[in-house]
Amino acid sequence: MISSKLPKIFYGGDYNPEQWDKQTHQEDLGMFKQAGIDITTLNVFSWARNQPDEVTYHFEWLDELIDSLYESGIYTCLATSTAAHPAWMATRYPDILRTDKDGRKRKFGGRHNSCPNSPTYRKYSVEIARRLAERYKDHPAILVWHISNEYGGDCYCENCEKAFRVWLKQRYGTLDAVNTAWNTGFWGHTFYDWDEIVLPDNRSEEWGENSSSFQGISLDYSRFNSDSMLECYRLEYDAVRSVIPDALITTNLMGFYKPLDYFKWAKYMDIVSWDNYPGLDTPVSFTALAHDLMRGIKNGEPFMLMEQTPSQQNWQAYNSLKRPGVMRLWSYQAVAHGADTVMFFQLRRSAGACEKFHGAVIEHVGHTDTRVFREVSELGHELQQLGDQLLDSRIEARVAILFDWENWWAVEKSSGPTIALKYVEQIHKYYKAFYDRNVQVDIISVDSEFSHYDMILAPVLYMVKPGLAEKLEQFTSSGGTFVTTFFSGIVGESDLVTLGGYPGELRKLLGIWVEEIDALLPSMGNRIVMNNTLGDLSGDYKCGMLCDLLHTEGAEVLARYGEDFYQGMPVLTRNTFGQGEAWYIASDGEETFIAGLMKHLCDQKRIQPVLDTPVGVEAGCRVKDGRKFLFLLNHNAEAASVDLGNLNAEDMLSNNQVASSIEVPARSSILLSVK
Repeated sequence: MISSKLPKIFYGGDYNPEQWDKQTHQEDLGMFKQAGIDITTLNVFSWARNQPDEVTYHFEWLDELIDSLYESGIYTCLATSTAAHPAWMATRYPDILRTDKDGRKRKFGGRHNSCPNSPTYRKYSVEIARRLAERYKDHPAILVWHISNEYGGDCYCENCEKAFRVWLKQRYGTLDAVNTAWNTGFWGHTFYDWDEIVLPDNRSEEWGENSSSFQGISLDYSRFNSDSMLECYRLEYDAVRSVIPDALITTNLMGFYKPLDYFKWAKYMDIVSWDNYPGLDTPVSFTALAHDLMRGIKNGEPFMLMEQTPSQQNWQAYNSLKRPGVMRLWSYQAVAHGADTVMFFQLRRSAGACEKFHGAVIEHVGHTDTRVFREVSELGHELQQLGDQLLDSRIEARVAILFDWENWWAVEKSSGPTIALKYVEQIHKYYKAFYDRNVQVDIISVDSEFSHYDMILAPVLYMVKPGLAEKLEQFTSSGGTFVTTFFSGIVGESDLVTLGGYPGELRKLLGIWVEEIDALLPSMGNRIVMNNTLGDLSGDYKCGMLCDLLHTEGAEVLARYGEDFYQGMPVLTRNTFGQGEAWYIASDGEETFIAGLMKHLCDQKRIQPVLDTPVGVEAGCRVKDGRKFLFLLNHNAEAASVDLGNLNAEDMLSNNQVASSIEVPARSSILLSVK
């Protein structure tokens, strides 16, 4: 728990004083104190400074830095520095360099350029992590250990190819099992020796990002690549843990980052941390979803907001400023969804290289008389005032959305039926229906405990892993409501079609079978025509992209297609299964249809919103020891009035009792304690 390390919400961020002289650092200490900064992330990219050759290590500069910060009341989140290997290492040991998807060996440069299966990288990264742990194991300033930084990318070198074959042997045992899983009888791909297997790059099975001749091979490479990087993380994790048994260890994730299966990674993280970088035009509902995903990958536990910009980013096409108040608003949005820290990248702007225009607490002007610094200071003082009240509080949700990285990989590597189908977009579409009504949602994996919830949604559940169908049947038969959509139940975990009719293993639960799947052009569409009224849901709604042509096997038809040769065929069905219901949505319906249907299902289950609020005002709730903390987040450019009804609430910052209604200023937030 964070609260065992620091009795308030962490406030700080990445600090790179190795880019500055000592006088500048001393000036920074005073500004940090003024802003309420109490933790800095150090040593993220300092491997070259720490280790100039194979046997020499220089940590004296880091000693001085950690000590000076601690003497000023600032703690350290200490990184292992392995996010960028030194130039000497790349020159002397070229196995550390990655090979890209076109077979080209990289040179030294950039970032994340280390091959995850390089013996050199694994040797030296583990060694420096161990040495750092031994040096600082008793230092009172170190609160969190930060392994590497934003793991990502891929590699197609010979070492990775050899490691892939070993990984396959461990997964499948025999070549016969591999041939079966990959359906290698297609196009004469049968393998008779392990060394015949090559990586699926642009020279073999793939072309571009999402095209593959053999999805089974590509899917296993995605699994292998994620596992390879996880193994690198775990080697450093174990090195630190062997020296400091009670260390709090993490690495910063990146939300919906496709290459890494974060549900698997979270099992080896003491606390989840992640970097939140929405654009000016990113829907606030999508940011909320990303926070909920990061909370969900470790069973609803609070997480660290490790990075966000206080003002602007540097890598987008248009790097807009955060408007006044938005930094504070988005910080509290993170806390509302489970963050127990608020941290930035970066604390001082770099003078050169690609991040010199990335926002910082201390701008290039170098003093405190800036809008950004004033906003950062105001938030810092508020977090000091809140103290430990919010720490380790939880979010209570009765609705869950099933998310699966391997399903994501498989859906978007699929050869057909449409390039328009994007898994995360479908997840967000259903999530938004709850978000807009302030119904809190957990994001869960196939391994999560389902019995905690009244309703589980699994949009585009293309891949049904072993045991999942039975688990969903048990959930539904026990009284739960299960909802899934088109393009579900198609394949098993090897991306082989489950024969006997779609939706495969879900057919019994849903009471339907799908005969054909129609992929519509972007200019085409169809209509969902309701048979009868479901609450406020009646009339016609637009649908498109994919349309399943289905037949019922016991399910009740609630809506039918309005056009084309399959006019009159079912598009919305409900199947009674035990004490519960299983719903199937056969096409990509418009937002109003999904919103109306989700409201109907919530009403059925008596799932209430946190609070009814005006459009653009988000309401979230965290609970601790029977006490509720209510967040009112106004994302609008104008003030909004919120009706609190009979709530007995107190403003947590002013300590004033709140009346039956409250005005939330534009792009601002209010925190209430509810008795």
